[in-house]
Amino acid sequence: MENANLFVVIGLGGFFILLGIGLLFWGRSEREEYYKAISSRQDVREYMEHTPEIPEPGGLKAGGIIAFFLGLLMLVLGGAFWLSQ
Repeated sequence: MENANLFVVIGLGGFFILLGIGLLFWGRSEREEYYKAISSRQDVREYMEHTPEIPEPGGLKAGGIIAFFLGLLMLVLGGAFWLSQ
C-alpha cells in the first residue's frame, strides 16, 4: 500500500473510534432522559419494569461499540502495514 492510502485507513480508523465513543455516550444519555421523563409521571410501573423496551438507545450503543472496534481494527491494520514498509 502507498503511504497515502495507509494514512487514509489510519484516519478512518480514528474517525470510527471517535464515532463509536460518541454513539455510546449518545445512547446512554437517551436512555437516561427517557427514564427520567417516565419517573416524573404518576404511573411509574413502566419505569420500574423498563417496558416497553425502547430500541433507540440500545441501537446507538450497539452501533457505537461496532464503530469503535472497527476503528480500532483499522488503526491496528494500518499501523501494521505502515511499520512493515
